Amino acid sequence: MFELPELPYAANALEPVISARTMAFHHGKHHAGYVRALNALITAPARAQMRLEEIISEAAAAKETKLLNNAAQCWNHSFFWTSMATGPAQPSSALKIAIDAAFGDIAALSERFSQAGVGHFGSGWVWLATDRSGALEVIATHDAANLLASKDMTPLLVCDLWEHAYYLDHQNSRAGFLDAWFGALPDWAFASAQFEAASSGATGWRHPPPVQ
Repeated sequence: MFELPELPYAANALEPVISARTMAFHHGKHHAGYVRALNALITAPARAQMRLEEIISEAAAAKETKLLNNAAQCWNHSFFWTSMATGPAQPSSALKIAIDAAFGDIAALSERFSQAGVGHFGSGWVWLATDRSGALEVIATHDAANLLASKDMTPLLVCDLWEHAYYLDHQNSRAGFLDAWFGALPDWAFASAQFEAASSGATGWRHPPPVQ
């Protein structure tokens, strides 16, 4: 079975962008609910031993929508927590070069990222990702969808666009949330490690495995 991963920082560490109150609901209830639902849906003994990435792939191929949605939401949320940090950081030189090539500079990337999130209708996620050539893209996905199905894309960062991610702190201002988020919370050390993994053909981040 899968366990709810611990946050990599204190619940109030991301304030004022994300409050401890939001984190209590988002991590402690929403994410935890996906984990409980996922474990209830894993009925085949063979699947109980699988990594989450494998379950997502199998569920997508078999069109098991309920399992796919809950598994993908578990993956997305765990990646989201890992995408954020509490201290100032800068992209690695290699990632900075790629950012400048794709967007002009980090400020332009921030604008593009926010525009993609604000322009996305309904719930979902907005990702900074790289392809195998090192080119960067900003991609928005609906509901539980992520980039695992794309063998050519590696996510570097993600921000949650579901209203429960920001409504208590920013009400209906998704734009305000995204601007504040990109200005303060991306873990550029993590994004740089993901970029290096993609460039070298390594696996990169994987969800914590199930516990026995």
